[in-house]
This record gives sequence, C-alpha cells and structure tokens, in this order.
Amino acid sequence: MKSAQDRWSRIYITSVEPRVHNGSWPIKRAIGQPVHVRAGAIVDGHDRMCAQLRITQIGGATEELMLTPSGNDEYTATFVPDSPGRYAYQVRAWVDRYGSWQHQFNRRREGGAPEEELQVELLDGAAILESYAANAPLAELTQIMAFVEAYRSGNVEAALDPKTMALVRRHDPQLGAVESEAIAVEVDHPLAACAAWYEFFPRSAADKDGQHATLDDAARRLPGIRDMGFDVVYLPPIHPIGYQFRKGKDNHPTARPDEPGSPWAIGTEGGGHTSVHEDLGGMEALDRFVATADKLGLRVALDIALQCSPDHPWVTSNPQWFRKRADGTIRYAENPPKKYQDVYPFDFECKDWRALWEALKNVFEFWMGRGINIFRVDNPHTKPLAFWEWCLARLKALDPNAIFLAEAFTRPKTMYTLAKLGFNNSYTYFTWRNTKDEIVNYVRELTRTNVVEYFRPNFWPNTPDILHEYLATGGRPAHISRFVLAATLSPVYGVYGPPYEHIVCVQHPDREEYADNEKYEIRNWNWNDPHSLQPLFARVNRIRRENPALQQLREIHFLNTRNPNLIAYYKVADANLVLCVVTLDPYQEQKGTLTLPLEAMGLADHTPFQLDDLLGGNNYIWQGRKHTIRLDPKVMPAQLYRVRKRMRTEADFDYYN
Repeated sequence: MKSAQDRWSRIYITSVEPRVHNGSWPIKRAIGQPVHVRAGAIVDGHDRMCAQLRITQIGGATEELMLTPSGNDEYTATFVPDSPGRYAYQVRAWVDRYGSWQHQFNRRREGGAPEEELQVELLDGAAILESYAANAPLAELTQIMAFVEAYRSGNVEAALDPKTMALVRRHDPQLGAVESEAIAVEVDHPLAACAAWYEFFPRSAADKDGQHATLDDAARRLPGIRDMGFDVVYLPPIHPIGYQFRKGKDNHPTARPDEPGSPWAIGTEGGGHTSVHEDLGGMEALDRFVATADKLGLRVALDIALQCSPDHPWVTSNPQWFRKRADGTIRYAENPPKKYQDVYPFDFECKDWRALWEALKNVFEFWMGRGINIFRVDNPHTKPLAFWEWCLARLKALDPNAIFLAEAFTRPKTMYTLAKLGFNNSYTYFTWRNTKDEIVNYVRELTRTNVVEYFRPNFWPNTPDILHEYLATGGRPAHISRFVLAATLSPVYGVYGPPYEHIVCVQHPDREEYADNEKYEIRNWNWNDPHSLQPLFARVNRIRRENPALQQLREIHFLNTRNPNLIAYYKVADANLVLCVVTLDPYQEQKGTLTLPLEAMGLADHTPFQLDDLLGGNNYIWQGRKHTIRLDPKVMPAQLYRVRKRMRTEADFDYYN
C-alpha cells in the first residue's frame, strides 16, 4: 500500500486477491476468463470509502471500474480480458467525503435532528460539493453549483437527491488516496485453458507395416483426429535422427541398420533443431501438414527437446556448448543407472552461455515463424530456471498466443515454479493417482489452493514414456475409466493416441513403459478399427464442447458414494451442471449410495429433476438426496449426466409406474 500523494492517509489497503506470492509472479487467465478481484480496505471512524480497480494491458488501454462493497471491509469487482498478453491490475481507495457526509446527514434527519442543526450540516455539504466542482467540466460544473446553492438555501430534500451522488463521484478529488502494488495477469489463448491433445508419431502413419511414413501420410490421419474431437495434434520431434549410438528396439544400446532410432536424439549432418527428417518429407511436407491441420480446425504442437545427438551440427560448430569429461569426450545424458549415449545435453553454464541461450531461443522463434506456436517442451526441469524465465518472456512478447507445455515429472515445487515462470500448461502426477483418495486429494490441491491461480494441469493417462500398471492390467475398462477421468477432471488433457485407443497394454518387463516402444521403432496401426476407443473419444470430446461445466477447472465438487471404488463429482458453470461417476475397479461391478448436496446443486429437496445420460443417450428422473449407483466395468465403467431442474409431469407418473 502506498499513498498517491506526498502525505499520510487515513486509508489502509489490507489485502488484494488474487495474487501469487505477494505479487511476485503473474496470475494466469485465458481470453474470456474472469478475474474476480477482492480487496480489503479500512479507514478509521465511520467514514465511507470509494475503491477503484484499474486494469492496464501492457502496451494497450487502461480501464477503470468501481469496486462494490461486499461487507466486512471488503470490496469486489470483476474484469474479463479480451485479448492475449500481459495485464496489470491495481486497487485505489480513498475516503468518500461526500458519500460519508450524505449518509450522516440522512441519519441525522431520520433521527429527528433539529432544523437548525440540519441547516449547518447543509453548509458543510455545500462546501464539499464546491471542492468537487473544481474538477468538473463547464456543463457539469453548472449542475453541481445548482446543488451548492440549494444546500445553502436550506433545501433539505436536495441533499437526498440520488442524482447528486452520480454527478459528483466522478469529480471526487480523492484526497488521501492510496494504491496497492500492481499485480500482473498473464492472459493466454483459450486453448491454454481448455483443449484436448492427441499425440502420435508421424513416421508410424503409413498403411504398410514397417514402412516409414511421411508427413503427407500423417496428414491423411488428421480428418479422423478432428472427427474424434481433438483440438491439438502433438508431434514428437520431427528432426533428423543421429546415427552414433543410435538406440535399437526397446532402447537396446545397438541399433540394426534398418532401425529408425529415437526422435529425441536430434541432429545429423543434414540438420538439427530447425530441420525436418528427410524420411518425413522435409520442410515442404511439414508445411502441407500444418496447412491441412489449419483447414480442419486443428492446431499443431511440436516437441522441443533441447539436446543433441553426437551427429548434430552444433557438436562440431560449437563444442563449447557441451560439458566435457576428464578425458576430453563430451558427457552424454544419464540418469544413473540409465544411460542415454545417443543424447548430449547442453552446458547452460559454459563460458559462451549467452550465445547458447540465444541459439536455443531461436529454435522456438524459427518454428513460430513457420506458423507453429504450440510447443511441448521436453524435460524443462533439467535446464536452468533462469533460462526459462528469460526465454519465455521474450517468446511471449513475440507472440502472446504461444502455448508452452512443460513435460516436467519432478518435485512439486519445481513443477509449480516452471508454471510461474511462464509455462502455460504442465504435465502432472495424474498418471500415478489411481485410488479415490489419491485423485480427490490431488485435484483439490490443484483447484482449492493458490496453485489454481498459476498452474494449469494437463492430464495425460499415458505417454510414450509411461504405461502405468493400472492400464497394463486393467485392460479396456481401465482405459475407459482413466480417459473419462482425465477428460472431465481437467479442461486440458491429452492422450498418446494409437496405443491407448487400441488398448495396447503390454508393459516392458523392466520399465513402466510400453514394450515394443514406438520411441524406438515404427509401428503400424489400424486407424479404422471399429473396436477401438475412437467412438468414445469422439463422444466425450463432444460432451466437453457442449457443456461449459467441463471447460473449467475451479468449480469441481466431490460427492460421497460410500464405496472407495466409486468416485463421483460434479462440475458446474452457471446453469450447466454435469455429474460424473466412475468405477476405479476394472474387474467387477461396484455398487454405492450417492449422496447429492441438493441445495448446493440448486435443486429442491422434494422436486424431481432430470438426468440426461450423456454417454448412453437415456433420460432419468431422480428425486431426493440418496441414489443407488451400480457400474459394471464390462458394460461401461463411467457415467456422465447433465442435471436439469424440472417439475414432475403427468408423464413422469407413468414412468414411475
């Protein structure tokens, strides 16, 4: 809190929310998402205050709103950003001298004060109005002075005229005004707040088994991905793949001549991070792929892995960017006992670090220049946080619509700090939260604490690196349950598509990942398999688009089911309410008693209400708080209902009978 004048003030601003770490980092919103500002402000005695919210878009316009008193010395206002970029909001408060006078004058009058006392008070009111008039333009100056004369002539009724307050408030000299510190707001593209991601390897998009596909082949898969309702198509690295120490099938240390290697081992003599693998068709094929996606309403996301294969051009041209061993060789990546001889990490602390940082930033800028501005960033937690703070600030200044997804499965404080530094989305621990208590506690951490102001969880039930035991053993029911949970618990989610939709669940004997992993070989998929989960993907994504409740993160409420294997929750946005019930047991039927908080849900205790079965297409009439739920995982392990308020009709009696 600081004084707007060079003097002391009677006003103290005691709190301003939302903020992150006392305003050290920006809060996050997307275009169209409201910022509900709450400010605490106090003044001595019985005077009233005015509080104003000032919103400035950096490099743009400033808007001013009056905050509304909400009781207990708190004031509220809401603003909705309508374009991307950095905003700042600030609260200003001052003593409402005229409002305080008018309030006290009315109390005296209602309390039976004698006429002579009221006449003296009217003179005080006239003096306040006259001081306000000094700031008014001529037209309004005349109106204010008319009230001044009325007060001086003893016109008690004029002092109660509501028009006076509306007229004079905008000309208040705001003596003793104080201002809070400015709080930053990072406003992103809507896809940062609500999107469905689909990941696939373009080299596996051919019809013939074992054939290396091009990006033109992969483009033929895009209409199907669009029809499944996804928003973002995410491609693993598409760059040339190194030959030295190339990994073979299932991460074997030696590759056969016909094995393609890991896409994360980036670079050959033919190019590095700004090149496209020639077997994928080169840069022209990528341009055609992006153009096709744009026509279909899909956005393309690229994987950016800041590391090199031993064959990357930078290894020769800029050897100072890599850390050396005592024997002079470049240190390869490792996470003992795991070794990644096909990958060289960068030395961000090398003497030439400024040039290195600039070169890495330029990688993003190159792809942004080709129309791609969504990036999944590989292992950002293994790079200095200072680099990301520097790099992301510059990239977002270049394109405020850019979206960066942090693939950082690491300690919570590091994950949260990466989000504060500028990552729009973050991978999470959702993959390893499988029991009811684990899911409930984790979602509450993400939605009921200050974390919700800056950390956007992107829920993935699987990735090329992760096949959890629950999916590996639970088969199709487990895949359905986890997909529905990911798509309804968070408005942003993703799926490593082909193995998931085809229920591939053979786990590597030594690692928590897929056997015959697509990271190291070309796979062949039946893109038109009628037994796949593609229809479920399409149905759930359509439900998400039709129900605003599933497009937001904050309003989620868990319900009691009296069964640890049944999880139930509802999400609400205005009049839209969606109830979700999922069994966590993929093997046998589970039964529970669902208790609904009718008042919180806006439902009457004795009035029937309708449930639209969004997955099954049926309609049901419920009444009361307690309802028996049965889910058979072999039939459908999840139910989604849209809850509608309704009165009982004559047809309902036929239904019950």
